[in-house]
Amino acid sequence: MAGGSLRYLALGDSYTIGEGVPHAARWPVQLAVALRQAGVPLADPDTIATTGWTTDELDAAIDAATPAGDYALVTLAIGVNNQYRGRSVDEYATQFDALLRRAIGFAGQRAGRVLVLSIPDWGMTPFAAANGRQNATTSAQIDAFNAAAAQVCARHGVRFVDITPDSRDHGMAPAMLADDGLHPSGAMYALWTGHALPAALNALA
Repeated sequence: MAGGSLRYLALGDSYTIGEGVPHAARWPVQLAVALRQAGVPLADPDTIATTGWTTDELDAAIDAATPAGDYALVTLAIGVNNQYRGRSVDEYATQFDALLRRAIGFAGQRAGRVLVLSIPDWGMTPFAAANGRQNATTSAQIDAFNAAAAQVCARHGVRFVDITPDSRDHGMAPAMLADDGLHPSGAMYALWTGHALPAALNALA
């Protein structure tokens, strides 16, 4: 395994696969490197993620990939495409709950080994501004999706890492964006990694 002996599974969408950035700049890869620097022998992640996936599409992709065995760490970041496509928060909460149960299963039923990252506010980007989506409605919907995810995480005893403020503080900064003006750059992902690292260290202690 690249980097270490402990296995890591990263589940998600464009933010997990790192649309528009090199492999090394993806936040799950940055997290694995940071954990190794902290003395945790975590391998680079096995990744099940594709740009554009919703909760049900990720669920189907997990079925197709059939990841096997227990992982020392599992991360899940999903939901932005549910919101973007206008799907309901209630549907998201139900499907997210099922995905989180699967993630806990991949972690050997150890909920403490699972981390969930919040949905960033893509409405605070040049892409959103150019498409008439930089508005209070987009932000309010993202807040509702994140509140639903946080409640599900609390029920299962899973850590919820809130990176949404970073997306709002820096979403219009060119250095924090990939070339498409929508997805984060490696610099933004480094901020996310900084938030996820303490939770991951605690999970793996």
